[in-house]
Amino acid sequence: MINDPPNDSNLLRNGETLDDALGKNLRIIQSRSGYKYSLDAYLLAYFTRLKKNDRTVLDLGTGSGIIVILLTYKWSFIKAIGVEIQEEMANMANRSVQINRLVDRVAIIRGDVRKMEALCGANSFDIVVSNPPYRKLKTGRINPDTQKASARHEIQGTLSDFLKAAHFALKKSGRVFLIYPASRMVNLLFRMRVAHLEPKRLRMVHSKRGLEGELVLVEGVKEGREELQILPPLYVYLDQGGYTEEVASIFEDLSRTVSP
Repeated sequence: MINDPPNDSNLLRNGETLDDALGKNLRIIQSRSGYKYSLDAYLLAYFTRLKKNDRTVLDLGTGSGIIVILLTYKWSFIKAIGVEIQEEMANMANRSVQINRLVDRVAIIRGDVRKMEALCGANSFDIVVSNPPYRKLKTGRINPDTQKASARHEIQGTLSDFLKAAHFALKKSGRVFLIYPASRMVNLLFRMRVAHLEPKRLRMVHSKRGLEGELVLVEGVKEGREELQILPPLYVYLDQGGYTEEVASIFEDLSRTVSP
């Protein structure tokens, strides 16, 4: 890591905020009016498992860079690349990397997941993570804000495009970690198989006990064999309000640095 922290005020632009991501440990630049990361990012980072020999991580559609920043903060032995097609988002993510003094371990690349061969070599990464756009075009209202629209609708690439990119980038037996709406889980699992990313581990996310699942977390293995582990459900909120014990502990878990 670099020794001298950058001057945060010089890295902020008009219309941007500097938000705490793990207490005061990490800070992320975001647009005041544009797309902002949500709890989804923490859930995916928490669900992502790294093995002792894993060293390289790729985030497809990195947005603000929150996931690669969380992962490199927790796992001290990895280097990561975040790919983002929107110039403004990629620029903010790059400045967040500087603020968190991770410039020697995280690179943000402006690029299109549909053209991965121009961004990285095939079979290059141990791990791929992604929170891909989840709404098909021509479904629902497209947000007039470009950042929000691209994050939610498949404007800059479909689910299949993201999975194809993951397969291209992953080493043999490399693993992909995804978060996606539970209502589209069948499509996700089907598309993963088509892309030869065999689903191996799955966990449903429920807002509260007794309510339907809202999100699904899935781990897949490139060219993996058939066998799927269904984990216990993850409940986000208590009936009386506030986070459940497990979700509250996620922030502490992500704050603990893991060495090789």
